[in-house]
Amino acid sequence: MGIPVKMVEQDKARREGPDGEAGAAPLPGTPDKNMAAPEEALPGGEAAEAKAVSFEERIRELEAALAAAEKKAEEYYQQFLRSRADFENLRRRVNKEREEFLHFAGEALVAALLPVLDDFERALKSPGEDVAAFLAGAEMIYRRLSETLAQEGLEPIPAVGSVFDPARHEAVAYEPAGEEPNTVLEELRRGYTFRGKVIRPALVKVAKGDRI
Repeated sequence: MGIPVKMVEQDKARREGPDGEAGAAPLPGTPDKNMAAPEEALPGGEAAEAKAVSFEERIRELEAALAAAEKKAEEYYQQFLRSRADFENLRRRVNKEREEFLHFAGEALVAALLPVLDDFERALKSPGEDVAAFLAGAEMIYRRLSETLAQEGLEPIPAVGSVFDPARHEAVAYEPAGEEPNTVLEELRRGYTFRGKVIRPALVKVAKGDRI
């Protein structure tokens, strides 16, 4: 019994390509040439994987650098807080010492004047009838007081016979005189400097001239 013609034509059509070209049917288990291999379907697969690994490593490096920077910033911040606390403590201590200094600045001077005060008390308790002796005692007290103040830096401002100095003298009167113009003729109240600074100008009378 022969093979039907129709079956032969169908088998021939299966073996021919889309353009009528003959082609052998692929054997079982053999990849079709029209199908891409798995590696070929993902071009550069190994390079992409390496790139992903490198990117993850870079992220880890950046995270480590950020953690180190945050740690260093925290250390600097703590140092700043300690420095500010030390500065505040120093400022309070300096202010306290300054207040104490101003409060007790005159203590040494007052202690030096106590013997003079004692002399005055003794003189007032027994004035006696001898005026000369009383004046001598008063003169001694005055000399002791002047010496004590001089040791602390108090000095009288030269006046009579000196040239008028508006920074050290205060003129309250002018009169003609045989002296050179601007010469101090009389001291009406003594002036003083304390450690080089004028604390009270001398009240003086000055010789009058054309330059006055």
